[in-house]
Amino acid sequence: MAHLLEGKTALVLGIANKWSLAYAIASAYRREGARVVLTYQNERLRQTLEELGGELGAAKVFQCDVTQPAELERLAAELGDGLDTVMHSIAFANRDDLSRPFVETQRDGYLLAQEVSSYSLLAVARATVPLMPAGGSILTLTYLGSQRVVPNYNVMGVAKAALEATVRYLASDLGPKNIRVNAISAGPVKTASARAVKDFSTILDVVAKHAPLRRNTDPAEVADTAVFLASNLGRGVTGNTVFVDAGFHIMGI
Repeated sequence: MAHLLEGKTALVLGIANKWSLAYAIASAYRREGARVVLTYQNERLRQTLEELGGELGAAKVFQCDVTQPAELERLAAELGDGLDTVMHSIAFANRDDLSRPFVETQRDGYLLAQEVSSYSLLAVARATVPLMPAGGSILTLTYLGSQRVVPNYNVMGVAKAALEATVRYLASDLGPKNIRVNAISAGPVKTASARAVKDFSTILDVVAKHAPLRRNTDPAEVADTAVFLASNLGRGVTGNTVFVDAGFHIMGI
């Protein structure tokens, strides 16, 4: 079955480079026939995203810092009606807060991680829901550190826990509008953001050794799951956290 997203428009927020999960997802959306629109946070990232957008065949590339309400309003106005899918792949925490004990996290660092990594999904949903009069799909990316203690994930784990709760509450609110909201919990992948986690290579080794499939996650697997959830095949799925992690989340020891 091909072109599962033919005729649909997908907004992808959070591509950092071609190794990011968001890039893999945008590429899969294009493969399945979607019209893809990308965003970048600030002027410093403009050239990179325009180049990546060219590689992906993106229809448009807009600037949008999701912590700025005015920029979200401008993005919504520029997009107009006819949006079908939103892929939220935005997260940030101070590097120091990912290397020192969690108990030493300061208020500013805690609030920053929550605003960028969790609240931003709510802000993006509020801005884009009016653009989906026929319904649609909102997706975000999370990680097992939201539910279990992962060494050095710290404040990001707490932010991801809030993100997953946000998914459930949004799914309840938006279901009557035929808008589905889900999270994909991807296994560890070598991305720029993952490298900010101290001893990340150790996590990769542990997962490859103990996951039922005895390997790490392929970004293409995450992307294909995002296609499923954005397409009509996922029409009955909402409020879920779908694990794509070679089965690692089921293991106790």
